[in-house]
Amino acid sequence: MPARPATGLIRQPIDALVMDTWRNQIFCDDVVAGIERIPDGAIDLILADPPYGLGKDYGNESDKLDTAEYLLWTARWIDAVLPKLKANGSLYIFLTWRNSPEIFVMLKQRMTMVNEIIWDRRVPSMGGSTRRFSSVHDTVGFFANAKNYYFDLDAIRVPYDAVTKKARSRAIFVGAKWLELGCNPKDVWSVSRLHREHSERADHPTQKPLEIIERMIKASCPFGGVVLDPFMGSGTTAVAAVRCARDYVGFELNSEYCTLIERRLHDIALAPSASSSVVSFPDSPCP
Repeated sequence: MPARPATGLIRQPIDALVMDTWRNQIFCDDVVAGIERIPDGAIDLILADPPYGLGKDYGNESDKLDTAEYLLWTARWIDAVLPKLKANGSLYIFLTWRNSPEIFVMLKQRMTMVNEIIWDRRVPSMGGSTRRFSSVHDTVGFFANAKNYYFDLDAIRVPYDAVTKKARSRAIFVGAKWLELGCNPKDVWSVSRLHREHSERADHPTQKPLEIIERMIKASCPFGGVVLDPFMGSGTTAVAAVRCARDYVGFELNSEYCTLIERRLHDIALAPSASSSVVSFPDSPCP
């Protein structure tokens, strides 16, 4: 499906905005300060990749809070964004193992936890600490507002390999939907982090791969729905939304990253052949 042009960045104060102009916009603002631009109950999917509290340099002090301050800040932005979610909406949140237990508890008091997903970043075992095991994964929480949350399994199935399909040749398997379309992805996603030489890589220290973000969007946001990213970073959520024929809205504090997002969205608007169909699923074929 051809990518539609991005509508650009918004830097005006809240009271200067018309209520229906928030879709397909990146607001160069703090999400807690600017979230009232978005009507309550308007968002299908929240996809959050907040600072992890590890002291990363995002051009500001957002990742340099101590643990207590970090958890208080997390509670504030969660309280701010959850009212924007539809009754059958969902949330994915990227975290590190250091703080995921506390933050999962916060969210479980407000939502139903559907999955804990492990993103295996395929980091080679070279060097590291000699006093603990090397950490090579991110933790992702998948939460839903209600039992009838939107989830499109068929959009994200992983194809079975030829050997497996041939082995399922008995009459009871002929025409089986699951055999033709593939299996349900597991909750461990093995996808390489974006190395500096990767074609997707932008100038951002914690950029997530399109493969992962597109899977979340395809599974948990209907066509024409809206994805909210409270911490846009390099803009991967917006790019993935366009590629998957969904709308987006997001917030980003760093003005240089806002410019980067605008450039990435401009580039995809000039590449109509770009679509989610060219991105392979990260898992190996089902055994």
